[in-house]
Amino acid sequence: MTAKMGEKDNVNRLEGGIMTGRLDLVFCIVQRGRADKIIKNAMKAGAGGATTWFARGSGIREKLGLLGIAISPEKEVMMIVTPPELTEKVFAAIVSAGKLDVPGQGLAFVTEIKQLAGIFGGPDAIEEEGEPSSDT
Repeated sequence: MTAKMGEKDNVNRLEGGIMTGRLDLVFCIVQRGRADKIIKNAMKAGAGGATTWFARGSGIREKLGLLGIAISPEKEVMMIVTPPELTEKVFAAIVSAGKLDVPGQGLAFVTEIKQLAGIFGGPDAIEEEGEPSSDT
């Protein structure tokens, strides 16, 4: 693959409500009650927003705990979509705010998105996309 082709593949295009190109998805899982601080720091680093939900973890650490301290199975999961040029900065902010470099504090990872529906590029993109068409 040539450099030109690689650059073209990284260009995001919005057609028919479906984004194609390259975006990243940052997942973060922490103990319940810690997500707000992490999301605020991610947004300061450039993230446009986040989706969170509650989950329940299970496994050997739930029974044993780290250093003999029981770990609550109640978790918060965060999902943040970022353009590739912001991913490292947002990820670093998440790791720092969540103290994820300390064992037992949670985890975060990044995966690539190839296509995405249901997102827009912000307030400026609303005008570019125009009004929704009505079939009536």
